[in-house]
Amino acid sequence: MNKNSFAKVPPMGWNSYDYYDTTVNEEQVKANADYMAAHLRDFGWEYIVVDIQWYAHKAGSMREQFQYIPFSELEIDEYSRLLPDPERFPSSADGKGFGPLAEYVHSLGLKFGIHIMRGIPRMAAQNHMKIKGSDVTADMAANPSSICPWNPDMYGLHNSPAGQAYYDSLLELYASWGVDFIKCDDICNTCNQSPHRENQYNAAHEVEMLANAIKHCGRPIVFSLSPGPALIDRAWHYEKYANMWRITDDFWDEWKYLKDMFRRCELWQTQVSEGCYPDCDMLPLGWIGKGFGKERMTNFTREEQRTMMTLWCLFGSPLMLGAELTKMDDWTLSLLTNRRVLALLPPSCRPRQICLNEEKAVWIACDEKEVTLYIALFNLGDREASVCASLDEIGKEFHGDVDLTDLWDGTTHRSVNQEINAVLPEHGCAVYQVSM
Repeated sequence: MNKNSFAKVPPMGWNSYDYYDTTVNEEQVKANADYMAAHLRDFGWEYIVVDIQWYAHKAGSMREQFQYIPFSELEIDEYSRLLPDPERFPSSADGKGFGPLAEYVHSLGLKFGIHIMRGIPRMAAQNHMKIKGSDVTADMAANPSSICPWNPDMYGLHNSPAGQAYYDSLLELYASWGVDFIKCDDICNTCNQSPHRENQYNAAHEVEMLANAIKHCGRPIVFSLSPGPALIDRAWHYEKYANMWRITDDFWDEWKYLKDMFRRCELWQTQVSEGCYPDCDMLPLGWIGKGFGKERMTNFTREEQRTMMTLWCLFGSPLMLGAELTKMDDWTLSLLTNRRVLALLPPSCRPRQICLNEEKAVWIACDEKEVTLYIALFNLGDREASVCASLDEIGKEFHGDVDLTDLWDGTTHRSVNQEINAVLPEHGCAVYQVSM
């Protein structure tokens, strides 16, 4: 199987983390899937992803002290493989795992995904549990010096036949459940708050092992790497083995993080191709934060939300919603269902940032397949400002002024004196299709 054929356009979907943290349950996943099928599926949104600690008993019950309860009880099978907590996911009982929930999601015309931590459960190593397909037990496959500093559940794996056997058994299980998407954590950049700063990508062999397991499981499964920031000098490795890799640490609803994404996107702008997507992280839109004890409507202004959606689409990032979809308001829904803006996503639309400073950014993109040219103007300053770009900067030869279609509202106007100019509010943007 060619992994680049699994996601010909950047994946679009919903992830439970931004709203639920570790606490999401089956009923809530189904409710969000129902909403996506009814309101978003026809616009390309299709993945429903259950994020971290779906296997942990009583997850979130000590949130004031711990995000991840140290050495809590985990649901696990005889082969050291984590299973859904049956209290939160009742359909998983009797060894069914996520099979019934995936079947429900598939019945809606959607795809099902899960979050995993790299490695093997520490409790499996401690108890010398079996690995399916290997004579070696978990304690011999585990690397106890390879640990995640912020989650206590796993040890990394040695680059060994037993380690590969374990990952093969995981993907065999996930394929039997009907999993379409895996977000693997503590793997894209392992230096984040860890002792491994001298080797920020010291789990590269586990990326390869997981990719090999996906290749041989018999099911096309999109492979996403977290957290970031991904390392630009290892772009070739991410591209060879994964479909998505995070170019930032967790992204939240503060302007300073959004403004910094213009720098990050410029760094990665040439690395977007079919099946290979630098990932700007989840979209913190709508209602978020309940599992963190801070339920709120996103702190981003409406102008900032448009700026974020424009940049993510123009750059070609995967789009994963963090919102509680059942609380979706009409304005946010309109933001997510604008076909003109979503048309920027395919990798045939080649982006390039041609200006970036403290006050503004200018991007252009040419869709090679549709032979369509786009230009986006961003006001990065803290007050209303005029942002302009000359037609010469676009790098095309124009004979006179051109017609511009505003992708957000559909209106059309004409450039003046071979300049594209817009008066933009604080942190606002304008994005146009240019008539050639």
